[in-house]
Amino acid sequence: MDQTFRKSMAWLHTWAGVVLGALLFAIFWMGTLSVFDKEIDRWMMPDTRLAAPLETVSLDRLLPQAAAEIDPNVGLWWLGMPGDRQPVAEFWYVDMNGEWYGPAFLDPRNGARIADQGTLAGTGFIFPFHFSLHLGWQNLGYWLVGLAGMAMLALLVSGVVIHRKIFADFFTFRWQRKLPRSSLDLHNLTGVLGLPFHFVITLSGLIIFFAIHFPGVVNSVYGGDRATFNRDAFGSFQREATGAPGSLAPLDRMAAEATRIWGGDPPGFVRVWRPGDANATVEMRRTRARSIDMNVDAVHFDAATGEVLRTHTAAPVVHVQRFIAGLHFIQFEHWPLRWLYFVLGLSGCVMTGTGYVYWVETRRKRHAAQGLPGVRIVEGLTVGAVAGIIIATLAFFVANRLLPLGVTFAGQERAALEVWAFYLIWLVTFAHAWSRPGRAWREQCWAIVGLAMLAVVLNAATTGDHLVRALAHRHLWPVAGMDLLLLAGAPVATLIALRLTRRRIAARPSQDALKAAE
Repeated sequence: MDQTFRKSMAWLHTWAGVVLGALLFAIFWMGTLSVFDKEIDRWMMPDTRLAAPLETVSLDRLLPQAAAEIDPNVGLWWLGMPGDRQPVAEFWYVDMNGEWYGPAFLDPRNGARIADQGTLAGTGFIFPFHFSLHLGWQNLGYWLVGLAGMAMLALLVSGVVIHRKIFADFFTFRWQRKLPRSSLDLHNLTGVLGLPFHFVITLSGLIIFFAIHFPGVVNSVYGGDRATFNRDAFGSFQREATGAPGSLAPLDRMAAEATRIWGGDPPGFVRVWRPGDANATVEMRRTRARSIDMNVDAVHFDAATGEVLRTHTAAPVVHVQRFIAGLHFIQFEHWPLRWLYFVLGLSGCVMTGTGYVYWVETRRKRHAAQGLPGVRIVEGLTVGAVAGIIIATLAFFVANRLLPLGVTFAGQERAALEVWAFYLIWLVTFAHAWSRPGRAWREQCWAIVGLAMLAVVLNAATTGDHLVRALAHRHLWPVAGMDLLLLAGAPVATLIALRLTRRRIAARPSQDALKAAE
């Protein structure tokens, strides 16, 4: 292959990684955790640690009871059905101004409300962070994630080009060699190991949000009419309000009809549009737990009579897009594949982090000799982006177990305080990394060890669901899984910290000799 082209690809690979590596690591890290977002919910919401219902849950018992204390003249009721991964029902409502309220969690056995858990947990914080960074202004977070996705595709393609022995790299990991060599080997190994996954997961992430990243596709056909686009693509449907009071027919009968239409698949969630109006509409959406695609199949009923008004099934092109979305978000029930996603997601984190380490270590001496600040800047960025976000995530978990329910501080409620703990600790890790060069990696690894162990201890102390008890009860396995992963992460961080300590001790004689020569 032409050497000039290979060099240009090496330049692209290096600088795209350096500039956007921190963002890519955050996206990969949160995406990896999102594979088990509902399991993280169970750990962070102790009162929702219920056994999954063994029989069909009655909508007629759940929804009216949940909405009993709410003005019926609102815009929408929304009820998410319980399942194996989320054993509680989830209730939201939207007022006439479009403001969302919820979630309220319901015990599927009797419809009783579960106390507010005071946390965004996995589905409310970690999962949205993965694709939006919680930056809502002008969809800024979506655009930054899209930019990182395009950069990741370029990094994958350029990485294949510049590595002449790509398959040999898969079998090469010289962990006892010096840090630049071992980090490059690990970078290559994880890159080759997860190459198909990383390519598919990155490309699918861009395709999922095509309406944001490529708005011209929609505008060219619909002329900016998003309502018509949503109706054709996703089956949106509701009727104009009459102002006359309305009633609600038995919901279980509607659910049975929807299940029949879908060949035995039950509803995944139910929406009642304008519930207090005579023109109210009940919308039932097919469960996504039984198929790969995040289907948009819907049946709309007249709320007063239970008559079917409209059914919707995705057109072929939308079905392809939803299949790709399903591959990315893996909301269907398949535990072996879920664990494979988790492992390959971690490989993406390792690939990104070791790429940064290799860049720093191969330039350290040259930058020091030339008095350049590049290595110190990038090294601090690396430590904060890699170890720092892990520490911040663990601080998020620890804050969840330390803060009492209902607590407020400076006008912030408990869920907001957990989020503040995450961001403030993350910022502190960057400041620490830049102020403690040469020591930050080791010290932050020890912080990971301490916080991981502390989270497990606090979970046992505050809920009584210690590891032995959690393993003995099937409905507590998500809690046990969280504790086991935290306990598994602690020795990994310990080994890294010890190796960094030995490396620093080994380097000390040469540093002392250099000072003596001066």
